[in-house]
Amino acid sequence: MNTETPPILSPFRPGGLLANPHVQSLMTSGPWRKSRVQRRAAEYLARGRETVVDAGEGVRLLGFHHRASDPRRNALVIMLHGWEGSVDSSYLVSSASHLDAAGFDTFRLNFRDHGQSHHLNEDLFHSCRLREVRDGVAAVARDYTEGPVFLTGFSLGGNFALRIARTAAESALDLARTVAVCPVIRPARVLDALEDGPFFYQQYFVRKWRRSLKIKQALYPERYRLDDWFRLRGLRDQTDYLVEHFTEFPNLNAYLEGYSVAGDFLAGLESPTTIIAAADDPIIPVSDFHALPASPALEVELTPAGGHCGYLENWQLASWIDRRIENELCRTLIRN
Repeated sequence: MNTETPPILSPFRPGGLLANPHVQSLMTSGPWRKSRVQRRAAEYLARGRETVVDAGEGVRLLGFHHRASDPRRNALVIMLHGWEGSVDSSYLVSSASHLDAAGFDTFRLNFRDHGQSHHLNEDLFHSCRLREVRDGVAAVARDYTEGPVFLTGFSLGGNFALRIARTAAESALDLARTVAVCPVIRPARVLDALEDGPFFYQQYFVRKWRRSLKIKQALYPERYRLDDWFRLRGLRDQTDYLVEHFTEFPNLNAYLEGYSVAGDFLAGLESPTTIIAAADDPIIPVSDFHALPASPALEVELTPAGGHCGYLENWQLASWIDRRIENELCRTLIRN
């Protein structure tokens, strides 16, 4: 049992422009914050050990393992980024380096085709590739013998984290707690929100997705001839094209439902899990969280503000969510 007192945490109440959900959502991954996070985390990042994880059936995933300089928690946090993010995304590096300073070992794991990992697998990433991510997480957890293992994820990474927690027994995975920040619940509604919301969200993801697929096409030119795809502009048409040509799903709706955690999916959850999300998230509709089933293993915390994976407290870009995750993990250690 770890008896170190969890940090005291005040409610998240941003003021001024920081109360705007679009400011929160855009600044969390913007260049100003990125430079600050990279500077603050320079020593942490330098200690990372690049690791290629065997995720089964020939799949390889790229990650970075960090042993805390003062590993007083004797616990590991495996961390998952969002779609078209990576282990180097500002929100993930910020959270990971904060947990490192708090005494946690960390492992930042890329999905296939994210970060510098396009060369490791020939098949394309899609969001229904649960087995390989779960088995990759399980492989990392098996190699860790010092103490309990936690799982955290942001946005699509939060969606994967929830699915992993729900199906953990299938990989003999024992998680002390899973924390999902602003997770995708019903993908079809997220696609609707991106199409109906401010243009810059869809533009942001399309730009990053195009860059990723150009890398994949250059690596495997005989397999991926995507000229027709690059002529498409909207996320819906682009996703529909790739579903039709490169997945086993019969149509777009079947694919989107394939990674939904709505309905009764989480009702059978047995692994302790916490969802933290913002009621003003412009990408994940708050009604999706209200519709989740009750489960003794699931806690849902909705904050009034925060945007999508934002939670920036001030113009120094201090992160409330980093401290909130630390608080949750420390409380779990004390209870156990």
